[in-house]
Amino acid sequence: MQQVTLPYKDIVYEVKDQIGWITINRPDVLNAIRELTLDEIIHALKSTRIDPSIAAVVITGTGDRAFCAGGEFAMMKRFNWTNAMLWNERMLDGAMTIRGLGIPVIAMVNGWCMGGGNEIALWCDIVVASENAVFGQTGAKVGACPTVGATQYLSRSLGERLAREMIFCARRFTAQEAVQYGLANYCVPQTELRAKTEELCERIKSHSSQTIRLTKVSLNHESDNLYASWRAGMELLAHVWGSEESIEGMNAFTEKRAPDFNQFRLRNKVEIDDYLAGVDYA
Repeated sequence: MQQVTLPYKDIVYEVKDQIGWITINRPDVLNAIRELTLDEIIHALKSTRIDPSIAAVVITGTGDRAFCAGGEFAMMKRFNWTNAMLWNERMLDGAMTIRGLGIPVIAMVNGWCMGGGNEIALWCDIVVASENAVFGQTGAKVGACPTVGATQYLSRSLGERLAREMIFCARRFTAQEAVQYGLANYCVPQTELRAKTEELCERIKSHSSQTIRLTKVSLNHESDNLYASWRAGMELLAHVWGSEESIEGMNAFTEKRAPDFNQFRLRNKVEIDDYLAGVDYA
């Protein structure tokens, strides 16, 4: 991880009334995250540990179009099996920092909450969504695997069937559906999003910080056993980055066309047929 210095470039961080506010500030790319973005988010989160007056942290995105659209394609196209672990480790560090923080972390979601952005929301303790929020996992459409949160937590929120549909079919959920199925706690009008989030923060501030810290550890206990799944998922994801299918998926997205993944299925069939033709069963 690179050295992070203040002031931040990709985020805005402020502490107001004992609440830390982390805002992803990249509206030109729908608040998509790159290496520096994650480094700064992690740095800001960890800084709260030395200020016990902070009662909660809110993560959000600039503007009303997106909470976070996921990873930035310009960055992800550079990944391969060798260097991808640097990104994967950042994602894991971000997740474990949020889970390990002794205070609640709230995702305040406005607009698109997709891919890695949806995984960030999954890492958080509470999710407050505006009526224009949309939740989704886009990995199957662009040739990436959502193994840094989605494969661990989605089935706990949505149930096994809907989680698989969200990942395999890239199904999107509206804010209303997100509340209905357990992806979010609240769906409120866009004009009331900040007020509802602040209301929850005030409620948290009025409660015992010691109790919250200790019970968060207890609440995490069972799902902490999924850590092995995180490590395995990062190894799987490292094989995906830089593959022909991932490059085709990301190129198709940026070129605004449908990806041609079928070419790889047909080529693989030819290779399997050639192999089977040479198998000696005698």
